[in-house]
Amino acid sequence: MLGHLLDNVRNKNPMIHCITNYVSINDCANILLACGASPIMADDEEEAAEVTSSCDGLYLNMGMLSNRKVSSMLTAGRKANELGHPVVLDPVGVGVSALRRQSVKQLLSGISFCAIRGNLSEIRTIACGSGNTKGVDAGTADRVTEAELDDITAMAKDLSKETKAVIVVTGAIDIVADDKTAYCIRNGHPMMRMVSGTGCQLSALLAAYITAGQENKLSAAVAAVCAMGYAGETAYKRLAETDGNAAYRDRIIDAVFNMSAQELDKGAVYEMR
Repeated sequence: MLGHLLDNVRNKNPMIHCITNYVSINDCANILLACGASPIMADDEEEAAEVTSSCDGLYLNMGMLSNRKVSSMLTAGRKANELGHPVVLDPVGVGVSALRRQSVKQLLSGISFCAIRGNLSEIRTIACGSGNTKGVDAGTADRVTEAELDDITAMAKDLSKETKAVIVVTGAIDIVADDKTAYCIRNGHPMMRMVSGTGCQLSALLAAYITAGQENKLSAAVAAVCAMGYAGETAYKRLAETDGNAAYRDRIIDAVFNMSAQELDKGAVYEMR
């Protein structure tokens, strides 16, 4: 059962330092507040270590990347490692450019991550050196399908063994894995793809849940992914006939805010592989 991990975040109210992209920064802050955590956004290298020192966890997002931001991420990540704080990486669009591929290598070699979350293209690029990345989205031929589940879970386990991080592959079916165990999660709604930044929000949730539940980061990651997916389902049911993706975005955040431990336990749909 996962509901106690939701309550754990609200009881501990972890402060999460986010170095993220400017497209989804406001939604990441609001999803953290909705789940019971506290966000702080600071991406200048001069204050990156200091801000990280005052927080409980760190979330690094490679969207809208620059060399300046990579330097800040490395500074913050090393400080978080020094303090024993969890660090979550979202390698947005890692296959799009040489800068992003080079930067993720720098981050992975310079920082110990507790979790890495991306779509299949992004995770495959890190694991195998190439994917079918187009922009920040998985290509049509690169989605998580039933037929590929065994291969994808094996890849995620291998990458977890290599990086010592929980690997989260998100798509129509979400996969959360460490080097021994993988969970296939079947929560969510297709309309979530119509809202920019839902993946970034999920990565922020991961940081909050894992920071509050460091004793079992795999279970905490599973709870975060289920909570986000179930929020997407709940939000869709609450849309009016004239509502669109902007209203849906707000209702996802509201669903996270109002979700109870009992609702998460009842609504989470997952299996172990």
